[in-house]
Amino acid sequence: MNIPEGYDPRAFEPFAVTVDLAVLTVRADRLHALLVQRGQEPYAGSWALPGGFVLPRESAGTAARRELAEETGLSGATVAGLHLEQLRTYTEPDRDPRMRVVSVAYTALVPDLPEPRGGGDAAEARWLPYDEVPPLAFDHGRILADARERVGAKLEYTCLATAFCPPEFTLGELRQVYETVWGVPLDRPNFRRKVLTTPGFVEAVEGPPRRTGGRGKPAALYRAGGATALHPPLLRPEGRTA
Repeated sequence: MNIPEGYDPRAFEPFAVTVDLAVLTVRADRLHALLVQRGQEPYAGSWALPGGFVLPRESAGTAARRELAEETGLSGATVAGLHLEQLRTYTEPDRDPRMRVVSVAYTALVPDLPEPRGGGDAAEARWLPYDEVPPLAFDHGRILADARERVGAKLEYTCLATAFCPPEFTLGELRQVYETVWGVPLDRPNFRRKVLTTPGFVEAVEGPPRRTGGRGKPAALYRAGGATALHPPLLRPEGRTA
């Protein structure tokens, strides 16, 4: 490609592009976020969201999947099957003390995974309950809060809650996702009716295996269906926010 006559790229200050990942899961009936402890300056020793610089021949999406695989220890093929969506772009000039850095943030929703491993310059990686997250480096606290708000809203009109569940799950486990993210108990019969009467929300797993539900009663297993949207939406109780 020819450079247009009169165009001087040196007239523009260079800047870096990073990806930051707000990785959320439900563990022990609590919403957890994947955090890394920074091993290098700036903010050495502080907790932050996993992420890193976009390499010269990478797209932001490719970099996000690479970073997610590195921090969780999952294979690239497994990561490709997880829910990963672009959240927004953060462009404040002074958000990174090293230089001008633009971050393309992503939200990843995952089922309960094993303990993570620190990758790159991270000294440690850990799942922490969302309500116990300490002050984060850079503007990562804002990114994490934005991700929580986005997920809470999308649970109302999409089938996104199944992304928190294992391949086969009970309706009780699915309901727990909503209750955990929204922070409010739901009426069990109404929830069950809503899920089972929404075409494509879930599909029953025929025959065994079955697992034990509350009070020792057997509970039927389901898997995510082919639908992506809820019509009508499953609205959270009034006055509640994610």
